Amino acid sequence: VAVGRGDRGVTFEDIDRAMEAAGAVPIPHNRQVIHVIPREYIMDGQGGVRDPVGMHGFRLEVEAHIITGSATALQNLVKCVEGLGVSVDELVLAPLAAGQAVLTETEREMGVVLADIGGGTTDLAIFIDGTVLYTTVIEVGGNHFTNDLSIGLRLPFESAEEVKLKHGHVLPAEVRAEESFAVRSFGGEAQQQIFRREVANILEARAEEVFDLILREIKRSGYDGLLPAGLVLCGGSAQLAGMSELGKKVLNMPLRIGQPRNLQGLVDQLASPAFAASAGLLQWGEAASWAPRHRRRKSSIGRRLGNWLRNFLPG
Repeated sequence: VAVGRGDRGVTFEDIDRAMEAAGAVPIPHNRQVIHVIPREYIMDGQGGVRDPVGMHGFRLEVEAHIITGSATALQNLVKCVEGLGVSVDELVLAPLAAGQAVLTETEREMGVVLADIGGGTTDLAIFIDGTVLYTTVIEVGGNHFTNDLSIGLRLPFESAEEVKLKHGHVLPAEVRAEESFAVRSFGGEAQQQIFRREVANILEARAEEVFDLILREIKRSGYDGLLPAGLVLCGGSAQLAGMSELGKKVLNMPLRIGQPRNLQGLVDQLASPAFAASAGLLQWGEAASWAPRHRRRKSSIGRRLGNWLRNFLPG
C-alpha cells in the first residue's frame, strides 16, 4: 500500500490497510479466514521490519501468514457456544492460544514448535523470530489413545479413559512387569485385572505415531534446522508419564511439557498442560483490549465475550 505523506510516517491506519490487502486473497467458498498474522513488514524494499510505525517511506508491504478453516465447522462451533448463552468475540487457532500461555519470549525468538494434543487432533504451530511461520492440524489426538485402550483391553470407552488418566505410561520398560490393577469391564459389575505394562505397550505405539507425524510436519515446513528451542508439548495427553522422554527420542530435539504461566487465583488447578489453550484464550482476550486494531483482527460474529472475560481477570 502507498503510505500517506506527512511527518508522522507510517501509522496504524497504514498497517491496517496493508493487512486488509494481505487478507484479500482468493479462497474456496467453503473456507473462512481465521487469522492474518504479519511475518514481516517491508518498507520501500527494505525487509525484516517488525514494527514500521513511525518509519518514513512511500510503500509499505507485509508478508502475512493466513490461517483458514472450514466455514461450516466454524459456524457450527459458534452456534454451539452461543447456544450456551455466551457470545463469541473472536475465533483463535488452538496452538496460538496455547502458545500465548506456555511459550516464553526467548523460545518464540529462537525457534520453537508448539504441539497441542487435543481430544480429536494434534495442532502444531512453529514460531521463529517472534512470529508464527507455520501451522497445521494432525488428525490424531487424545481420543485415539483412549480408543486404542478400549479396543485392545476390551473396555468401555469411559473405563479406558480412566485407565489412561490413572495408569497411563508410554514407556513399557519403566513399568514393573507384575504391576496390575482392576477396572470395570463390560457386563455390569465385572472387574477385569489388567497389567500396567500392557497398557504402556498400547499407549507407546500411539504416542510414537503422534511424534512421527509431528516430525513429518516439521520436515515438511522446511524449518526443521531452525528450531533450537525444540518442541513444547501441551494438551491433556501431554500429561501421560514418559511422553517427554519418548518425544526426545523420536524427534531428536529438546522437549518440555508446557504449563500455563503467569496465572493468578486457581493456580494449582489450572497449572496443567490440559488447560494451556483455555488459559491462553483468556490472555488473548485480555491483550485484545489494548492491542491496536491491526493486531486484534476481530471477526464480525460478535464482540462481547472479551468484555465478559475481562470482568474476571485481575487488573
